[in-house]
Amino acid sequence: MTKLLIVDDEKNIRIGLKTMIEREFPGLYDLTTAAQGAEALELYRAQGADIMITDIRMPVMDGIALIEQVSEGPLPAGQIGRPLIIILSGYEDFRYAKAAIRYQAVDYLLKPIRRDELFAALRKCQDNLAKRSHMAEQMAATESYRLQVQSVRLQELLLQPELAGEDLGIWSTEIGFDQYALPFWIAALTYKNVDGSRMKKEDLKSLAEHMFESVDGVLSASLLDREGRMILVGGPRSKFEDLSLLAAERELDGMLIGVSQEGSRLTDLALCYRQACESLKYTFIYPKTRLIWYDDMKMKRLSYPVPKEAIRKLGNILGTNREKEIGPLLQEIFRIDQLPEIDISYLEAVSRHMNEQVLDEVFRVYGEASVDVLKLYRKVGDLSNFCHFHDYFRSLEQLLSDLDEYIKEVRSAHSEHGDMKEAVTYIENHYHRQLNMAIVSNHVSLNYSYFSEAFKAYTGESFVTYLKKVRIRKAKELLGKGSLKLSEIGTAVGFENTRHFSRVFKELEGVSPQEYRAKLAAGNVRLSGADS
Repeated sequence: MTKLLIVDDEKNIRIGLKTMIEREFPGLYDLTTAAQGAEALELYRAQGADIMITDIRMPVMDGIALIEQVSEGPLPAGQIGRPLIIILSGYEDFRYAKAAIRYQAVDYLLKPIRRDELFAALRKCQDNLAKRSHMAEQMAATESYRLQVQSVRLQELLLQPELAGEDLGIWSTEIGFDQYALPFWIAALTYKNVDGSRMKKEDLKSLAEHMFESVDGVLSASLLDREGRMILVGGPRSKFEDLSLLAAERELDGMLIGVSQEGSRLTDLALCYRQACESLKYTFIYPKTRLIWYDDMKMKRLSYPVPKEAIRKLGNILGTNREKEIGPLLQEIFRIDQLPEIDISYLEAVSRHMNEQVLDEVFRVYGEASVDVLKLYRKVGDLSNFCHFHDYFRSLEQLLSDLDEYIKEVRSAHSEHGDMKEAVTYIENHYHRQLNMAIVSNHVSLNYSYFSEAFKAYTGESFVTYLKKVRIRKAKELLGKGSLKLSEIGTAVGFENTRHFSRVFKELEGVSPQEYRAKLAAGNVRLSGADS
């Protein structure tokens, strides 16, 4: 609704104007009244006004003083532009007309007020407000587009290895560098939940910008980079510390921040960006640190060749009843005792090699394990799935322990055929029932996934294929006797319906059950060899 403020020291006029306007424009205006200029000014500062109808001669503060204060003072919160003014006067005084012109009043109405003149003035105000709103939308859209273009160009600039002299002016113009507050710092932010998942990009952008504004930081530019990190370009330096403290105060434990050194030139932007991203990486090593300054990371960090032999040894001992060696060997591989000084590129390289030479190799050789193990395997495969290194290390240790058990069971099942013999016997005796791999693996007390691999290794066929063959073999015996209907035979060997029975029979034998029975009856099939 349009906010309309009526100011007149005569109560009857205030009420009369309010009543006329509400009847002529029902629901269009949010109407407020004031008895004199000082009261009106207080109301305006508190709630704003789109249109102001004011008398000239009033006690305490007259209309001219009110218009001066409104036209030259600060805008109330949320007010887009100055209110449109309609002046009322009972005197045909040129001085008032001049004031109306000076402050660009929409109209100057003499008392007693004529309804048609008042309504015409209000309609003129509505037209002006509509034009203002349209212009504001266009300007907002233009500004939004300009900022979007600047953001895209800044993102490209941050990835430039170096700038040639003739390019500096172009880049400076395209990103609006002349508007940056100098010196500047660049912060790279991310937000990781406890489970390692990240906050949505747009939510992170909104949160970071709002919080930096809350600590009175000066933000020259902000954008989401191609890796989903929030990038803030601003200052002063202390405000990034304030941002971190505010995150702690609001218990935003997943907010992690890396901040560059000071920059002051266009050519510093790309360097400061790399420094901020590098600093952010190291929050992975320090679990209780939410903000890391690049200045604190300048020391020479420890790095070593990937310990390929130790990793190979780790893979070899899985499943060999040497599980007590896994933890100490893992600590040695990742150099846990040197973790605070280690170069993060070393951890990344070790993690990649661990994935390729141990984890991937286990599944290549032994097949897929349980769903829970596979979920953990996929998560451990990427360091970025974890907030901190100790979360990754614990998950990797748990995964290796699970794989150790998995390999032992698979090897046991492969080397000792007793369980598989019992499983085959169980199938031969219960093929006519509703049977599946879960029932049989449970009968022989083996893990479902382990059983699947072991059964295939023992019989040379998958469980489903083996069960089908047993049932069709038994069905062929019954078909040879010739006394049962096809539906009865299908049910007798464990099929749910005749259609399924016929489909599987033809899939394995190449002919339908009816054709097979017909051949038997004609003496074209020698039973002594066909059913063996």
